[in-house]
Amino acid sequence: MEPERLERRCPRLGSDVTFGYCKVCGEEKTPCFKVFDCWWERFDVVAHMQDCLSPQVFAALSASRTPPDKVASLVELIRQAQARGAQD
Repeated sequence: MEPERLERRCPRLGSDVTFGYCKVCGEEKTPCFKVFDCWWERFDVVAHMQDCLSPQVFAALSASRTPPDKVASLVELIRQAQARGAQD
């Protein structure tokens, strides 16, 4: 079976979607940022996407896999809380 027809439950939408949908559902018809996380168990999604995408788009997609640094996230949340407190 070709990958585009494979289906699974989307953790973001809460319904079944095809891999083909995941390849074009992002901004400007780009792949979903979670495409690697969702499909790695079904087939070699990294190799498939590397074959299908330009090097620039693949690099951007791969970079989106890296979770934000926890310390940086906490600092940002503190900054936002302080800003809200200053507005009150």
